[in-house]
Amino acid sequence: MKTPFNVDACGIIALPKISDPRGNLTFIEGGDHIPFDIRRVYYLYDVPGGAERGGHAHKGLQQLIVAMSGSFDIVLDDGVNKKRIHLNRSNFGLYVCPMIWRELDNFSSGSVCMVLASNKYDEDDYYRNYDEYLAARGVSK
Repeated sequence: MKTPFNVDACGIIALPKISDPRGNLTFIEGGDHIPFDIRRVYYLYDVPGGAERGGHAHKGLQQLIVAMSGSFDIVLDDGVNKKRIHLNRSNFGLYVCPMIWRELDNFSSGSVCMVLASNKYDEDDYYRNYDEYLAARGVSK
């Protein structure tokens, strides 16, 4: 099953920012600022130094990943190309389309990673084995 999604289909989305001397405000509306309706929100925090998260791909799930506090890197991999993206501003998010392997690393102290997802949790939507992921993409090692 070849899939048209590749790392270039993923990218940074600038989110609305309302500047105010008392503090800035950013909001996200599913289907408007991002190309999907939000069905689930989760966040990663207290990630130990040197730890990695992710290490999987989704068959159909779309995500927006935002560095709410601090910073971290996301490595996107479509089996052929890889792209490393550094997130460190809460008014920018990384859109990750389906069928892209992702790994998160380089977490700064106190960082918080928020993920908006297009569907509720479904273990059957995951590729957790990289070789199985490559096979599903029709890519040979």
